Formats: sequence, structure tokens, C-alpha cells
Amino acid sequence: MWALDYLSNFCTVASTRSKRKPMQTVEIKVKMDCDGCERRVRNAVSTMKGVKTVEINRKQSQVTVNGHVDPNKVLKRVKKLGKRAEFWPYIPQHLVYFPHASQAYDKRAPAGNVKNVTQGFPSSDPPEHERLVTMFSDDNVNACSVM
Repeated sequence: MWALDYLSNFCTVASTRSKRKPMQTVEIKVKMDCDGCERRVRNAVSTMKGVKTVEINRKQSQVTVNGHVDPNKVLKRVKKLGKRAEFWPYIPQHLVYFPHASQAYDKRAPAGNVKNVTQGFPSSDPPEHERLVTMFSDDNVNACSVM
């Protein structure tokens, strides 16, 4: 049986149909003031091919689209409505090393979120004061040579 499957792979004609896009979640920040704005955005996005679900949180100005879609096409469709839209720029605060850095902190961000910016990672070297404390500790066998 497996031999037939193996041989059939060589005999099949290549399909001209394009591969299906992978299932993904697209989060977009869109300024929506009223129910009409929300309805227009929902209708525009939900009629796109491949969209499974559309969730709108008007308080956070967030639109979440799940489905087999291209993120850039979703963003373009929302911008075509005349709305100012961008990909969701925020991530949860606990994922960032320095959430109160000037680039990451945004007072307009929803509670518990900060801007998604690249930050330097904390140094793996111990701080200077820890190195000095261990230099003069009783546990350090070379401490008396320093004194």
C-alpha cells in the first residue's frame, strides 16, 4: 500500500492552485468612536476570504482577526475605510525587562501593556557592588591577600 502512495507522488501533475495560508491571528489598533464605526470595520474584515472570527474591543481600539489571511491585506482593508490603523503595538508588561523605559512606556497603552520595542537585555555580569562585597567576604579564600 505504501509503495502505491510513494509512486503516486511521482505520477501526479502539479496543482496550479496556490497553497492555503496558515491559520494566524492578526491584531490591529483602529480608532473607533461609535457603533457605526465598529459595524463598518466588522463588515469589511469579516467579508474577506479566509476570515474565521472577528473580535472587536472598542474600549482598547483593538480588532482581532483569526483565519487564513494575510495580515497586510487585513490592515489595508481597514485603512480603505478611512480609519487610522496600525498593527497592535503593545505587548504584556511582564514580558519586558524594563517596562518603564522611555521607549516602552506609553500612557495611552491599555492597562498592563507597554509598547513592543527592542530593549537591551540585563547584563549577565554581576553588578559592581556585588563583586566588591564578595571580594572582602569571609567565604573568599583570597580575601586576606587583598587586605
